[in-house]
Amino acid sequence: MRRRSLLIAVPAGLVTLAACGDSESDSAKASSSPSASASGAAKPPKIVDGPLPAITAGVKFDEKPTVAKGSGDPSKDLAVKTVIAGSGKTVAEGDYIQANYLGQIWASAKVFDNSYDRKTPLVIQLSPQGIIDGWRYALTGKKAGSRVQMAVPPTWGYGKDGNAQAGIKGTDTLVFVVDIQDTFNAKSSAKGAKVAQDDVNLPKVGTNTDGKAPSIEVPKVDPPKKLVANYILEGDGPEVGPDDSLLVQYKGVLWDTGKEFDSSYSRDALSSFGLKQVVKGWSQGMTGKKVGSRLLIVIPPELGYGDTPPSGSDIKKDSVMVFTVDILAKM
Repeated sequence: MRRRSLLIAVPAGLVTLAACGDSESDSAKASSSPSASASGAAKPPKIVDGPLPAITAGVKFDEKPTVAKGSGDPSKDLAVKTVIAGSGKTVAEGDYIQANYLGQIWASAKVFDNSYDRKTPLVIQLSPQGIIDGWRYALTGKKAGSRVQMAVPPTWGYGKDGNAQAGIKGTDTLVFVVDIQDTFNAKSSAKGAKVAQDDVNLPKVGTNTDGKAPSIEVPKVDPPKKLVANYILEGDGPEVGPDDSLLVQYKGVLWDTGKEFDSSYSRDALSSFGLKQVVKGWSQGMTGKKVGSRLLIVIPPELGYGDTPPSGSDIKKDSVMVFTVDILAKM
């Protein structure tokens, strides 16, 4: 399993797909991952310009930076500087951001975590339960494409307990460089190229990219016997692996009635989950597909819930389920 970031403020499990999980949740897995002292009770910080140590190498956006040791005493306030100003979407609190980052200790310049070496950007929600407060306050209002440097005192970092696993003491101020690649919220959509929907025996899915739920028109024919996983919009991001965790928008309807039974759009919130957590039709259907895509997934009963549907749901025994899924990011 890929090492989880040290930035998480509390053990934060992935939001499993409502009525679609079929294995242990990530909340159980996350309890053994590095976590920080919750700092959500701290009052909002005063944000100041510095001091901040120099970035001495890797000065371009998305290059791994080298950062000098802090000089003198750090500020007791949250020091934030936009090193490179981006022109993308503005980050709001509650958004999920995709970013590369490096974190080190002010007094020693010891690097305790970075995503550049893992060659996998972090995707995480800027929420009190999701990440240390210093990141929430420093990155809210910044634009995608920006490089942001910050010095985070313990109050808005890991608190008086520090993070022993990372070698962070309760008195350590932390220096971060963050390259914000993208930001996602409940209005996000896949942005891939349209793919022809020529099979009259398969549902037709809307191609709107305005953040609203795409339509699903189910034909009045017998459903396919095997799994269908087709591009509606084909993105150009990395391929999804069988062990990946994803950030998505989705909607599900029943083949026989066309009735919606589950949707991230109706909850006005994105969903995140590991492909090991969901029904086989989802994991098989999304494996090998590209990030940034919208998919049509038709799941036969044997790859869905078969004769044991979730209690209290509109899914009946041996139901064929139809989904539209926007793969926004790998987590």
